[in-house]
Amino acid sequence: MMKRIIFALSIMCCSVLSSMAGDIYVSSVKGNDNGSGTADAPLKTLENALKMAREWRRLNKPEANGGINIMMREGTYRLGKPLFVRPEDSGTAASPTIIRGVEGEKVTISGGIEVKNWQKGCSDNRIPENLRGKIWVADAPMTGNRMVEIRQLWVNGGKARRATQFVEGKMQRMKAFNTDDESITIPTPAIDLTNANRLEMLVMQRWAIAILRVREMKNIGNGMTKVTFHQPESQLEFAHPWPQPVIDGEYGSSGFTLMNALELIDEPGEWYQDYPSGKIYYYPKDVVDMNSADVTAPVLETLVQIEGTRERQVSHIKFDNIGFEHSAWLRPSYEGHVTLQGGFRMIDAYKLKEPGLPHKAALENQAWIARPEAALTARFANNIMFDDCRFTHIGATALDFVYAVNSSEINGCSFTDIGGTAIMAGGFGEGGFETHIPYTPTIETDICSDIKISRCRIDDATNEDWGCAAISAGYVKNTDIVQNEVSNVNYSGICVGWGWTANESGMRNNRIVGNNVHDYAKQLYDAGGIYTLSNQPGSVISGNTVTLPTKAPYATNERAFCVYFDEATDGYTVEGNTFEKESYGYNQPGKSLIIGKNKYLK
Repeated sequence: MMKRIIFALSIMCCSVLSSMAGDIYVSSVKGNDNGSGTADAPLKTLENALKMAREWRRLNKPEANGGINIMMREGTYRLGKPLFVRPEDSGTAASPTIIRGVEGEKVTISGGIEVKNWQKGCSDNRIPENLRGKIWVADAPMTGNRMVEIRQLWVNGGKARRATQFVEGKMQRMKAFNTDDESITIPTPAIDLTNANRLEMLVMQRWAIAILRVREMKNIGNGMTKVTFHQPESQLEFAHPWPQPVIDGEYGSSGFTLMNALELIDEPGEWYQDYPSGKIYYYPKDVVDMNSADVTAPVLETLVQIEGTRERQVSHIKFDNIGFEHSAWLRPSYEGHVTLQGGFRMIDAYKLKEPGLPHKAALENQAWIARPEAALTARFANNIMFDDCRFTHIGATALDFVYAVNSSEINGCSFTDIGGTAIMAGGFGEGGFETHIPYTPTIETDICSDIKISRCRIDDATNEDWGCAAISAGYVKNTDIVQNEVSNVNYSGICVGWGWTANESGMRNNRIVGNNVHDYAKQLYDAGGIYTLSNQPGSVISGNTVTLPTKAPYATNERAFCVYFDEATDGYTVEGNTFEKESYGYNQPGKSLIIGKNKYLK
C-alpha cells in the first residue's frame, strides 16, 4: 500500500514540475527581453513572452505540453502599439495559453503616457485674469515624431473634466433645431466663444447623444445665438430622423452644453488641450504641485487585438488577474459623433420620401452604422477567457467580442470609469449592412454564441458617450448574462438584441439571469434596466433585481422602465425577478413574450 502512495505522489510531483516548465516570466521593472524568461531572468515585454510561447508551440517543445503560463510580475506595462494575439498563439483544451498576473501582485497593461514638466501660471488672455495664476500648463507628450492629441486625461487616478460651459450635471435647453440651414439656436453664452476654434457641442437627443464640432456662432439678437457645424457630422445630424432633438416637447426641449475651449476653464478639475500648439492646460482640483502628480494621457485606442480568420481561429487564450487601463477615444475630434443607438455612429442616414422596404413595409428611414472603438477586441475566436481582470480609465468600449466569437467567458471582472460600453458582444448590422435588415449569417458559426458574462461589477460606464450601455449584446445566441452588478450608467443597463424585427435572425436562447441593476438612465430615457430588441426564441429574464430608473434631469420623455421590451421583442419568458415596481415598456411585442410571476416591492 505504501509503495502505491509513494508512486502516486511521485507522479503528482512530476506533473507539477512539468506544468512549471511551461512558465514564462515577465517583469516591466526588472525584465530584459534578452533573458531566458525564467523567474530569475524574466523578459521585459508581454509581446516577447507571447513570441517565446509561440516558438515553443511551433517547435513542439515539451514546455508547451501541459499549457503555457505567461506570468506577469507587478508593474505597469506601457504599450507602444496594440498587442496582437493571432492564431499561432492558440492553445488547446489540454494546453491553453494563460496570461496571468502573479497572485497578490498588481499588473497593469496601459495605453497611456505620462504628462510631465508642468509650469504654474499663464498669461493667455482667453483665461480670466483672476484664474491665470492657478492654471498649470504642460507641453503635450510625444510618441515617435508626433505630438499626442487627447480627449481624455487622468490625474492621480481620477478622470479630469474637459473644459465645459456649465458645472457638472448642468445643461441648457436649445431653442430651435433647423434642418433647412443645419443650425441649432441656443441662448447666447455668457462668455465670448466666437474665436474658440476647437469648440464642440454635446447634444442630447432622446436615447442618444451627438458631439458636433462648431463651425460658426452667430449672435442673432434677443439673447439668441445660431450655431452651425462642420462636416460630416452636420449633414448626418440634420438628415437622420431618429433620434433627433426635441423642441418644445411636453418635458421641454433637448439639452446641450458647449465644451473644449480654453475660455471655458473656470472650475477646478477642468482641462483643455490647445491646437495647434498641443499645450495642455489644467486647473487643479486637489493638487498643490502638478509635478508631483501622476498625470496620464492615453495614446492607444486599442490595447489588445485577438484576431483570427474564419479558417484559422484564435483559441484557448486566457487572461487572468490583469488590469487594462488608459485607452483613448479620439475620433470625434476629427469627424464629430452622431449616433443611432448604443454608441453606434452613423456613416449615412436619411428619411425616406416614400416609406417601405421589402423586409419592413412601415420603415421610413435608412441608416448605416459603424462600431465603436474598443480597448480589447476579439474576432474569429473561441475559448477566450477573461477571469478576475480589471478595466478602468477606458475612452470608449472596454471589451468587445466583435464577430464569430464562440464558447468564451468573461468572469469576475471589474469595469470602472468606462467612456462607452463596458462589455459588447455580437454583430449589430454595421458597415455596409443597412442596420434594420434582419441579419442571418450565411455561415452559422459567424454569429457570436455560447458566451458567458458572469459575476462582473460594472460601475461608472458611458461617461463619454451617454447613449451606450453597461452590457450590450447584438446578434447573439446561447448567451448567458448572469450574476453581474451594473450601476451608474447614463442609458440602459443590460441590452440584448438588435434589428427592430419580428423575423428570424439567429438570435435565440439568451439568458439574463440573477443580475443586479441600479442607478441607470441617469441622463437618457427610452431606456431599461434590462432592454431587449427583436425576436429571440427560447430566451429568459429571471432572478434579476432591478430598481426604478434614475430621474434624468434633462430627459424629454418618461419612457424608462425596469424592463423595456423595445420593438418586436418576442421569445422571452420573464419570471422570478424582483422589481422596485411593476415597470415594463412595450413597443410592438410579439405573441410569445411571456410575463410570469415576479415580485414588485411597491
